[in-house]
Amino acid sequence: MKIIHTADWHLGQHFMGKSREPEHQAFLVWLLHTISTQSIDALIVAGDVFDTGAPPSYARQMYNRFVVDMLRAGCQLIVVGGNHDSVAMLEESSDLLGHVGIRQIARPTEHPADQVVRVFARDNREQPAALVCAIPFVRPQHVVKSTAGQDIAAKQRQLQTAIADHYRSVFDAAAALRDSNHWACPIIATGHLTAVGATRSDSVRDIYIGTLEAFPAEAFPPADYIALGHIHGAQKVAGNENIRYSGSPIPLSFDEAGRGREKSVVQLDISPGAVLTHRLITIPRYRSLQTIRGDLKSVEQQLSELAAASDTDAGNTIWLEVIVEAQDYLNDLQQRVAALLEGCNAEVLLLRRMRQQTSASLQSEQQQTLDELTVDDIFDYRLEEAFCAQQTPQETIDAETAALKARLKTMYQQVVSEVQSGEAS
Repeated sequence: MKIIHTADWHLGQHFMGKSREPEHQAFLVWLLHTISTQSIDALIVAGDVFDTGAPPSYARQMYNRFVVDMLRAGCQLIVVGGNHDSVAMLEESSDLLGHVGIRQIARPTEHPADQVVRVFARDNREQPAALVCAIPFVRPQHVVKSTAGQDIAAKQRQLQTAIADHYRSVFDAAAALRDSNHWACPIIATGHLTAVGATRSDSVRDIYIGTLEAFPAEAFPPADYIALGHIHGAQKVAGNENIRYSGSPIPLSFDEAGRGREKSVVQLDISPGAVLTHRLITIPRYRSLQTIRGDLKSVEQQLSELAAASDTDAGNTIWLEVIVEAQDYLNDLQQRVAALLEGCNAEVLLLRRMRQQTSASLQSEQQQTLDELTVDDIFDYRLEEAFCAQQTPQETIDAETAALKARLKTMYQQVVSEVQSGEAS
């Protein structure tokens, strides 16, 4: 039996004002082709089918067409909700899809056994070849009751315990079903969360499970495989080969598109005796996202090389992030970049300047302890860091920046003066 694990489709995403519809459509076509040619028996989508709780109509239509195609392909489909998915939107079609054999679980159910899904091989519909504990993104209101007077640490412990208990209850229900029927099949669990030891990317927004920042790998039940979503880079968790993020099918930020960061799905192979192995299937890249970074001379050289190698008739336009490391303000930077890319099949979506000397100075100053710094020193350092970290497409003119910093410094001094006056009185 063969199962594919994927997650974090984020259908309907707009990337810096650009639609990802062509890339998502190409991925779904590829996925259906892979399911057909590899005779895949089931597909698990571990959350974040959509990018927002109210996705555009084209994204919902794309998903609905995919569901129909899955039915025609004879492949089982198990979908769990992610933190970006609307519980209400997924639930409005769950009963309907359930009548045609598709399981779509948006929230933890009242009875743990209701989240246990039997998965069958194409040539044997009598005895399941695997059991799936279909666990979606767990919101605090689904598993804990608020208690007055709890501090943040106590709430985190309570939530972690509640989520671990939920995993255990669903796993126990699956194990009891398997053992009572004497089925020799593996148990697979899903999840949509941040697990301790996972490497995040820029596109993973800081939306955690309530107040729980990360879930420890040892708190998962002893399932044969745990199919995770939420982290967009394909990876195993804390060295465990059987606890994996499939990653997103397309790069959702520039830092996900670097060399050696191929996108993939995980294929699980279940052989007689409930032996489960896995392998990664690389997804073709449907659009190139590139970061060009360096001093002005280096950036100009890289852009010139890109323009020379560019094929204006080739596929989708290349999307660029250009970072110029320079201390001086460059008032014609946009014009220079545009001129270098004229006639090139590339578009700059993000252009920014990084101040080398300031960044280096801040890194050096961070080595100092608080005992060595005055309150004014800390404010000055934080102010410089804030302006250095700005990532706006257009640089603010130095004079305006200086004026804004001066106003903020004046306001800060006024607040300090008022505090000191109050303490003196």
